[in-house]
Amino acid sequence: MSSATSPVRDALEGYVAGRVKAERVVEAVAAAYYNGEPGAGSRERLRQVMEVVERAHPGVVELTGSAEKPGFAVRLANRPFPKEYEGALREAVHGVLGRVEPPASSSPLPAPGFLSRLYTAVRKFFTASA
Repeated sequence: MSSATSPVRDALEGYVAGRVKAERVVEAVAAAYYNGEPGAGSRERLRQVMEVVERAHPGVVELTGSAEKPGFAVRLANRPFPKEYEGALREAVHGVLGRVEPPASSSPLPAPGFLSRLYTAVRKFFTASA
């Protein structure tokens, strides 16, 4: 996200200006976050937006089989972003762009991450329910 012409930065600035939909922001940020956009610290800067996305929009990425190493690929799921979380997304985008400080978390416990939720779902699938 260091360059001014970054697709992620363009999507974030367009969202703040009202020109870009939330789904486009989710797509651009998730692709950069999971695929590793070049630039020092870009993944860390995008973390606050991804926390909102993962909390409000679980399943934004799908794991698919791949012939290349490591044997799987990350693919974005096409689903609408929930309207009730757009305020939180907008605050996180403002925080990434450096316009305002990100809001303090109301919960003392961090929200579970993507891999934690994936592990829980797989574990529930294989656990016999009584």
